[in-house]
Amino acid sequence: MSCGLKPLTLVLGGARSGKSAFAERLVEAASPTRLYIATGQAWDDEMRSRIAAHQDRRGAGWDTVEAPVDLAQALETHARADRPVLVDCLTLWVTNLMLGERDVTAAFDTLLAALPGLSGPVVFVSNEVGLGIVPDNAMARAFRDHAGRLHQLIAALADEVHFVAAGLPLKMKG
Repeated sequence: MSCGLKPLTLVLGGARSGKSAFAERLVEAASPTRLYIATGQAWDDEMRSRIAAHQDRRGAGWDTVEAPVDLAQALETHARADRPVLVDCLTLWVTNLMLGERDVTAAFDTLLAALPGLSGPVVFVSNEVGLGIVPDNAMARAFRDHAGRLHQLIAALADEVHFVAAGLPLKMKG
């Protein structure tokens, strides 16, 4: 790749672990032009504030595309060899699929099928949700199971996988 990143990188971590900031640094070091694909949706003031904080931290040099559901299409449309893409985050994407009553398995398959044909590198950010207790309700368990399955599928294809805790990245693969 002309920008120096591997074709596919996965960055996992818990809430407030520093995973997004770490992923942003990876992408910023690779190219002065970069794309941020946002999967989050601002449903309330608290989420609007979180989104604004992410935007402020990124600053200039980032183009942004919102893709709360059609992630594969956004990647196929916008990935370029000279511009790395940061997707933040896969677990919000899973949430959007579930709340929209989409076929999660079909969406995963579509995303996975798109990855080998992309012309530029992609860094995925996602929340590791399998380290805690078993959730007490069916929807939360289904979310955890979907996220864990997606992480395994992406990690199997990824050239690099990092786990971030307390702001410290641990390279797990690559």
